[in-house]
Parts: sequence; C-alpha cells; structure tokens
Amino acid sequence: QVHLVESGGGLVQAGGSLRLSCAASGRAFSDYAMAWFRQAPGKDREFVAIMWNANSTNYAASVKGRFTISGDNAKNTVYLQMNSLKPDDTAVYYCAAGEKYAGRNYYSQSAYDYWGQGTQATVSS
Repeated sequence: QVHLVESGGGLVQAGGSLRLSCAASGRAFSDYAMAWFRQAPGKDREFVAIMWNANSTNYAASVKGRFTISGDNAKNTVYLQMNSLKPDDTAVYYCAAGEKYAGRNYYSQSAYDYWGQGTQATVSS
C-alpha cells in the first residue's frame, strides 16, 4: 500500500499561485492513478485533476488552463500547481491514489484506494 502526505496549502490573494505537494511512501506513485480532489465548506468533495502517467492527465473544467498536475519519480511526489487562483478555489485539497483497473471511473472518489489527510488552500478576494 501507499501512504500519502499533502503539504503546500496556505492563504493567497486572488490571482496568486500555490503549489501543493503529495509525498508518497511505501510504493511508487507511478504504480497508481494519482488525483487531486477538493472539498469546500458545505459542499461535496469534487474531482480536480488526474495523472495516469506523465503523458496522460486531465482536469475539471473549472480548473483547466490554470492548474497543472505533475510528478517527480525521484522524489516520489505528485504536485498540483495552481495559478490564477480565485476565491472559489478555496477548499481542502486531497491527494488520492487508485489502483489501475480497467473499468474504474477515475473521476469519482470511489475509484481511489488511498487518501492523504488534506491541505487547506484559502484564496482571498
């Protein structure tokens, strides 16, 4: 199994940037489909970005063009670079790892087997 620890959250003004990190241990993150989800106060947890491998990523429409998911195999760490942040991006951000099985809906949190504890990102207007 893999253990995930997020970091990098904080308070930033609208238009600013944050880079979230998800450090994996126990197994290589490249063994999994890696994703970021977020949960705003009073709302359901929602999909943000997914990386099946270095050349295959996808994003929620609300963040496409502003957020980038990437990974560093040497550091066994996945990142979420968030640019042009908006107050609506305020949420707890979670890193998740899912075993690669055919037929899974990786845009749903039910596809993920391991989760980090979350990191808070707050965007002020």
